Amino acid sequence: MSDTEVQDQLAQASARFDRAMARLDQSLRELNARVQRQQRIEVDTQRLVHERARLATELDKTAARAKRLDDSAHEVSRRLVEAMETVRAVLSKAE
Repeated sequence: MSDTEVQDQLAQASARFDRAMARLDQSLRELNARVQRQQRIEVDTQRLVHERARLATELDKTAARAKRLDDSAHEVSRRLVEAMETVRAVLSKAE
């Protein structure tokens, strides 16, 4: 094998090596970008989980308050009916 052939093969091997290194570098950049996107997604997911828990707690509190208000409204209504019946009874006796 002549020096020229050795030089050509060496140049070809070096070019293949450079292309492989460029592909590796590009793959690493893409992988890094995917990892960063995944990390942002994980942070966003955690934020959403916490927000969901906060909203669920708030909803539970609001539902409990609504039930208390509804119970109170029923009690007030019951007492008003009793009071009206008492007034009617008193008025009917007075006639």
